[in-house]
Amino acid sequence: MRQPVLALAALLLAAAPAAAQSLEELPFDKQMTLAKVGDVDAQYQVGLAYETGKGVAVDEAEAARWFRQAALQGNVEAQYHLARLVSRGAKGLKQDYPTALKLYQDAAAKGFAPAMDALGQAYQQGRGAEVDLARAAEWYQKAADQKLADAQNNLGMLYLEGKGVARDLNKAFSLFEAAAAQNDPWGLNNLGGMYEMGWGTTADKTRALDLYQQALAAGNTRAQANIDRLQGKSAAAE
Repeated sequence: MRQPVLALAALLLAAAPAAAQSLEELPFDKQMTLAKVGDVDAQYQVGLAYETGKGVAVDEAEAARWFRQAALQGNVEAQYHLARLVSRGAKGLKQDYPTALKLYQDAAAKGFAPAMDALGQAYQQGRGAEVDLARAAEWYQKAADQKLADAQNNLGMLYLEGKGVARDLNKAFSLFEAAAAQNDPWGLNNLGGMYEMGWGTTADKTRALDLYQQALAAGNTRAQANIDRLQGKSAAAE
């Protein structure tokens, strides 16, 4: 009587690794099978695969179709990705700022930080709505409160320039510092600028150069011009 129990145990153990495999790790064809029967997370993953070319040829129209299916079931990440595609008029899609804005609003209302940041950008740039810098700052703040580096940078720039908020170099410095602490390329570059100019802190060209170099190493190629400028100044001073 023991043999069947052992056989069953072996089957269960053999199945365990497959059961533990996460949805995003599944092959595209298996994700598609699940997506077709209405699995919302699988629909999102299929959309992501078509958007990025993971396991299938890039097809932004198909990506949008599957993101839309998942978005209709309330998937906030799908709403956000669909909004991005629609906002820029991805291949096979008509650019539609108002629709993108509505999708961002829906995802932001559910607390999704990237959508909050995107909503701030929409209000700052007048995409789908009238330009409203104060409202942009409010949405950037909500996303920054969730430690989203992009929003910290965007809000920091508003404080630096006094747009939509009262100019406050100390707040700008703190926001750039928070983004830089996450090794964000723009946060590092922006913080370097604050040290170079002595805004919100004591001027420190050595610290500025170090931050620009970190920004470049993190992938911000724009930092190279700042490095060249500072090194040029140093050479001239010598």
